[in-house]
Amino acid sequence: MSEIKITLPDGSERHYEKGITAMDVATSISEGLARNVLAAKVNGEVRDATRPINEDATLSLLTWNDDEGKSTMWHSSAHLMAEALEALYPGVKLGIGPPIENGFYYDVDFGDQVFDAENLKAIEDKMLELAREKNPYVRKDISKQDAVDYYQKKGDEYKLELLEGLEDGNITFYEQGNFTDLCRGPHIPHTGFIKAAKVLNIAGAYWRGDEKRKQLTRLYAITFPKQKELTEYLTLLEEAKKRDHRKIGKELGLFTFSEKVGKGLPLWLPKGAVLRERLENFLKKAQVKAGYEQVVTPHIGSKELYVTSGHYAKYGEDSFQPIHTPAEDEEFLLKPMNCPHHCEIYKSSPKSYKELPVRYAEFGTVYRYEQSGELHGLTRVRGFTQDDAHIFCRPDQVKAEFAKVIDLVLYVFNTLGFEDFTAQISLRDPENPDKYIGSNENWDRAEREITEVAAEKNLKTVVELGEAAFYGPKLDFMVKDALGRKWQLGTIQVDYNLPERFELEYTGTDNQKHRPVMIHRAPFGSMERFVAILIESTAGDFPIWLAPEQIAVLPISEKYHDYAHSVYSFLQQEDIRGYIDERDEKIGKKIRDAEVKKIPYMLIVGEQESESDSVSVRAHGKGDQGSMKIKEFKDFFNNTVKELLNKGN
Repeated sequence: MSEIKITLPDGSERHYEKGITAMDVATSISEGLARNVLAAKVNGEVRDATRPINEDATLSLLTWNDDEGKSTMWHSSAHLMAEALEALYPGVKLGIGPPIENGFYYDVDFGDQVFDAENLKAIEDKMLELAREKNPYVRKDISKQDAVDYYQKKGDEYKLELLEGLEDGNITFYEQGNFTDLCRGPHIPHTGFIKAAKVLNIAGAYWRGDEKRKQLTRLYAITFPKQKELTEYLTLLEEAKKRDHRKIGKELGLFTFSEKVGKGLPLWLPKGAVLRERLENFLKKAQVKAGYEQVVTPHIGSKELYVTSGHYAKYGEDSFQPIHTPAEDEEFLLKPMNCPHHCEIYKSSPKSYKELPVRYAEFGTVYRYEQSGELHGLTRVRGFTQDDAHIFCRPDQVKAEFAKVIDLVLYVFNTLGFEDFTAQISLRDPENPDKYIGSNENWDRAEREITEVAAEKNLKTVVELGEAAFYGPKLDFMVKDALGRKWQLGTIQVDYNLPERFELEYTGTDNQKHRPVMIHRAPFGSMERFVAILIESTAGDFPIWLAPEQIAVLPISEKYHDYAHSVYSFLQQEDIRGYIDERDEKIGKKIRDAEVKKIPYMLIVGEQESESDSVSVRAHGKGDQGSMKIKEFKDFFNNTVKELLNKGN
């Protein structure tokens, strides 16, 4: 047999006979390594570790320590859960069962069989029973007709519908134990790697996301190679529940929702509005320094605006339906994004090369229709405000402007304590060119510019194909919160296409008309999601400059109410905000209640304080900070705020 060359991640090369598997390669390196291999990346493609390699290849061996290794195990675990369900509920019908960021799910049609949360333990036990059999995951190529025959005999209309969109010759089944599923893979070598399982949640999910189709039962679950890791994960989940922004937001009186107002449309309460305003002012101040000009655009726009931009063709069916006016054939849409409006602002007056770059910024509220089952607190809503800005620049200015936006994003993250993040370079899907607008030449240039600037800024990056916007590639900032969960916050996008579609121009040095390049950016992403993540990351303990209520003045008795008001009035003039607790309660209870409200500073006033023009200061979570003159506390407070805001520089 002919030899093939295998190149390992460290650059070393090994020669093996054609048809070797990644698992065989692992075994040749170390038996210990082989015992931990879950999958393999062959020439950039994640595959079964047991599939033959028939040509020269680069090879990475994936274990539980790799994200792709985890994803493969969770995909395989979805098949294991499906096998357990079929054993416990004969005749059950299965939809899809993909891995997700933490675990996996399977959409299930139980038919007339009764299913509720009391059944979850039985499913977990059955999964582990089947896992101990160490059944291999076997890949089989199958013709489309044989696949159709199999599912027709089984009576599974969901799999038959999935088969309709597949081409003959590219269909595979995977089998393990007594279970067979339509699947592209990859999978772990055998079920024995799965040592701990937990069904986490039950939800409803419309088949294929269509509210007009049948609602299936979605089972969310997770597995681990060790019971200890599951125990640690469940502990983390309990902590996450305590930090849930919906729970803390209600306790702190930040926001609410109303069925009468509409699902996914948050109502910001006074304290939440203060929090938002402080975030906005923080970014506006930074934007002024960076040369941005503030603009304001309407909440609706002519349908033609979004037809021109290309958004209507891409997202029109999934957005709110057009608004019809009394005039015939006149249609408007709730604004789904701000960029077309900003293009029209740019176009409103002629521009010279000397005026570029032009930077327009807006806290613009947009509206997008999310299915009710996808709504989740502030993280998935139907109306949200973007800290949006668009930079119109010359082609020779793109990299410098992109770098300045990265600096602004890093300033925001550093100031707010988001230090663990990855910059995701989101590029085109080379296999689906129809998803995108514009020329390959412009796309190539934009992707190259983003990649080069990210490298020059020494950002920790990952590349994701298929995650680009339809009009251009982008740099997405994936932030890990205090619980290790990943969220997309800031985004920066390079766009050569909207200026073309809107026929934007500037006069160059040659006195000819040229197209500007457009950079989209939003350091927060959206105010709603950003606030949600900030709440959960801080557990509601906001930095003092951001806290809706920064101080609580606590008189020890009614006798000192007048002095408490004089203290608060002085601090209020210094833009230090909070409240006076005038309740007829003991000072200990007032302190405890202020601690529960997470008030950064409690200022206790009594006889000694009133006589010496001072306050007794307690810090949230830290206790007594001693006595200070009122002006001394003001300076202490302002200096602390200044230090926190300078942290990001």
